[in-house]
Amino acid sequence: MKQKPHRKADRKKAKTVLRLPDLEFANTAVLNSLTRPDAQRGYRHAIDEFVDWYCSEPRLAFNRIVVLRYRSCLEAR
Repeated sequence: MKQKPHRKADRKKAKTVLRLPDLEFANTAVLNSLTRPDAQRGYRHAIDEFVDWYCSEPRLAFNRIVVLRYRSCLEAR
């Protein structure tokens, strides 16, 4: 039996620009996966700093370049 050819329009496109609800969902998911309170505290601090930085930049797509920019920002501190 022949399979139906996949069109690009049929595939769901991953979000490239993360909005605050997306970031909050990811934040909650990560923190809920951690069992130790000190790990949650450390991750919460790091995630909050990243979200503050990410939201301060003008409409960045979330990709490798953004991660490298954030890394260089951290190294500059």
